[in-house]
Parts: sequence; structure tokens; C-alpha cells
Amino acid sequence: MTVFTSGPAGTALPPPPTWTRVLLGLVLILAGVVVLGDVVAATIISAILIGIMAIIAGGFEIVHAFWTKGWGGFVWQILLGVLYLAFGFVLVSRPVSGAVALTYVFGLLLCVSGVVRIFLGLRYRSDVRWIMLVSGALGLIAGLIILAQWPISGLWVLGLLLGIDLICHGIAWLVFAWRPEVRAA
Repeated sequence: MTVFTSGPAGTALPPPPTWTRVLLGLVLILAGVVVLGDVVAATIISAILIGIMAIIAGGFEIVHAFWTKGWGGFVWQILLGVLYLAFGFVLVSRPVSGAVALTYVFGLLLCVSGVVRIFLGLRYRSDVRWIMLVSGALGLIAGLIILAQWPISGLWVLGLLLGIDLICHGIAWLVFAWRPEVRAA
């Protein structure tokens, strides 16, 4: 039986039962299909949830700043907390505008990341450097597609990526469930 390590001490945990892994995989795939059924609604819901998480993180950041008063970064921590709160409130109160802005930033990050990976691939001297080049090219192309269709892409990109991620995660759980070395659990 394969065991999993968790925590800094490497505590051994048994794998979840096979039926649990299969059920989780199927639920994630179903959720991904539902999300892909209406990527605009999924994008808006995602923006709202990201906003809620930013509000919570901002609140904790501000509280933490007061807990650690002696720390030299008090002002920066307060400022960061306020920025998180503002970002979160904008996303919650205007999820469509927030999703459009997030998509623009995401497209820019894909382009920059793609260019960096292409540059590194060109500098890397190995027979597997093509992986870095292909990865960079795909990232750059994806970023350019998102930016070329912006602001309309802001209505569907986050939902599409969420749906694809859920389906891939579900498939991974199914593959994990049917691995012979862990099936005995």
C-alpha cells in the first residue's frame, strides 16, 4: 500500500479509499462540465469569490499588523490590508468590471511569462529545451488571444479556465483511483 506524507515531520497517511477518489473525480468532472455550460456566470461567480477572499485576507492583514506592533513593516502591512480590502470590495460590488480587469492582467502575465520562457528556452543548452520553447510560445499565444479579444474575453476566460481546471483535476483523481499500487486501499 502506498502512503502519503503530510506535514513537516513526514507523517504517513493512508490513501483515501478508492470509492472516495472515484467519487471526487466524477464530481469534479461534473462540476467542470456545469461550469463550461455557462462560462459567463462562472466568471462572475469566480470574481465575487475572489473578492470575498481578498476582503478576508485584507482584514487579517490589518489585524495582524496590530498584533505585531513592534514590527518595522506596520505601515506597509496596513497599506497592503487596505489594498486587499479595496480590491475585494470592487470585485464583490462590480464583478463584471473586476473580471474584465483580472482577465486583462492575466493576459499580460501570460504574455510576459511566455516571453521569459522563450528567452530561457533559447539560452538553455539541452535536448529538452524545446519543452520550454513550446511552453513559452503557447503561453504567449494564449495571452495574445486573451488581450486581442479584451474586454469581451473578460466575460468568459476565468469561467473557461475554471471549467477546464475542474475537469483536469477530476481526471487526475480518477487516474489516481485506478493506480494499481493504491487501489488496495
